[in-house]
Amino acid sequence: MESKAVAKYVRIAPTKARLVAELIKGKRVDAALTLLKFVPKKGARLLIKVVHSALANAEQNPNIDVDTLYVKRVFVDGGPTMKRWRPRAMGRANRILKRSSHITVILDEA
Repeated sequence: MESKAVAKYVRIAPTKARLVAELIKGKRVDAALTLLKFVPKKGARLLIKVVHSALANAEQNPNIDVDTLYVKRVFVDGGPTMKRWRPRAMGRANRILKRSSHITVILDEA
């Protein structure tokens, strides 16, 4: 039985979050949380929250044994991008793209 959690509109670029998400695919939930705790990236902090949320969702279902859960799928989709302008020399302007992400974690029983 699966349990799922989604964090939407998270202010991190999807490519940066995917670097951390690849580390926990297929791992048990306790091992994944321990690993994320020691990864010094912003994406790790955000993924910890989503994994905890999926774990809490699984605890609500009496048919799921929480001790046997593992990370079945993790994917990071791109969210909306905020466009900003940065002034440059000689009256020009450069575009700054502030990307956001939708992070999804799916847990399943082993």
